Amino acid sequence: MRVNPQRIQNLNNLPIQKGPVIYWMNRDMRADDNWALLHAQDLALEHKQALIVVFNLVADFMGGGLRQFNFKTEGLKELENNLNKKNIPLIISYQDNQPENLLKIFTDLKAGVIVTDFCPLKICQKWITQIKKKLKVAFRQVDAHNIVPCWIASPKREFGAYTIRPKIHRLLPDFMEEFPPLKKHPAELQKTAGKIIAHKNDWPEIIKTLTSGKNAPNPLVKPVTWLKPGAASAQKTLRDFLENRLTNYDSDRNDPNKDGSSNLSPHLHYGHISAQRVALETQKYDAHIAAQESFLEELIIRRELSDNFCFYNSDYDNPAGFPDWAKKTINEHRDDPREYIYGRRELETAKTHDDLWNAAQMQMVNDGKMHGYMRMYWAKKILEWTRSPEEAQKTAIYLNDRYELDGRDPNGFTGIAWSIGGVHDRAWGEREIFGKIRFMSFGGCKSKFDVKKYIRTHLQK
Repeated sequence: MRVNPQRIQNLNNLPIQKGPVIYWMNRDMRADDNWALLHAQDLALEHKQALIVVFNLVADFMGGGLRQFNFKTEGLKELENNLNKKNIPLIISYQDNQPENLLKIFTDLKAGVIVTDFCPLKICQKWITQIKKKLKVAFRQVDAHNIVPCWIASPKREFGAYTIRPKIHRLLPDFMEEFPPLKKHPAELQKTAGKIIAHKNDWPEIIKTLTSGKNAPNPLVKPVTWLKPGAASAQKTLRDFLENRLTNYDSDRNDPNKDGSSNLSPHLHYGHISAQRVALETQKYDAHIAAQESFLEELIIRRELSDNFCFYNSDYDNPAGFPDWAKKTINEHRDDPREYIYGRRELETAKTHDDLWNAAQMQMVNDGKMHGYMRMYWAKKILEWTRSPEEAQKTAIYLNDRYELDGRDPNGFTGIAWSIGGVHDRAWGEREIFGKIRFMSFGGCKSKFDVKKYIRTHLQK
């Protein structure tokens, strides 16, 4: 067995039957360094069965626009080519009624077992529950996204990085291992799947159908050009970061005017590259330990803390998920007068009195990304300028998921909940509107970086 058994969960108690092994790919869209795909192949080889990958493509998934749809589909095209080199077909499911259509595909293929990857978000968990109720074959889940599987890292919602960090560090030696290669699946086994091995997706037809239907992605949210989708681009982006920017990561990462970030977040979100691969390669660059440790803290601890928050707290997208002290303090201050109140349209079009905030919003609208430091300031000002914490959180999630290339991600939900609701933070000095939620100001930003330069860069595009 090539996959640590602790990465694998049995979602039902049904036996594996004769028939193809189906990997229902969801979150981790790559052929290499994919524990879920490796486990599916292990089962197929053990039981001498065909191996097929199925992906469920939703045009406007969780409010994404053409930007996110394009990045996903281009990555899937590359994935199809990479899988074909291993004799493994990719079937794209793109009809409405997602769980029902997937079940029909599984039935038509006469699947013997279904393997899927782990995602903590409610919509993904809902699909899994709906499919599990109707499946007649074994159903397994593999955490191919986190280095330490979410349910192994902790069995409960953690208070913050300081509580999950020692747990993950203690477990890392058990899971931080080199990946075995994906094998070329034996042609004689693939023949048992009949004509499906010759399946080739009609991408023009798929894209035409999804971009012209009732749930078409918003065409006004244009694709970006600064980052190419797919596994090859992800590897190139990683090499560029490690060779050119990791050295100064700890000092440059909080300056929005410097190109100090890894730019890997979109690739990690779409699963074009494994966080474990990134960590393994980063460990080789140990000439600057402080920078290396700072990056690995973000890559491992903070990312896995976000999965923990969303998995163990179904209210990750509303104030009911805030800690008790934060709910109390924002309720005490919800009627405080606001000097400025902006509606969603004014915020979306960056029509506020604060050019620093406007610049951050336009960076996101134009580039599909916003510097991490500015994301905190951006979200906190939405709390300050809207009528309630509920409206603030909804607005921040809407804008983030509509424009961010890496939106609709546990990191985004958690970051917004931190900014607006004190999640994974502590109580600070009390003030109007925010109560004891941490406050950020224009003056504070001005003391940390050249705000005028940032404004010029992103408001004059």
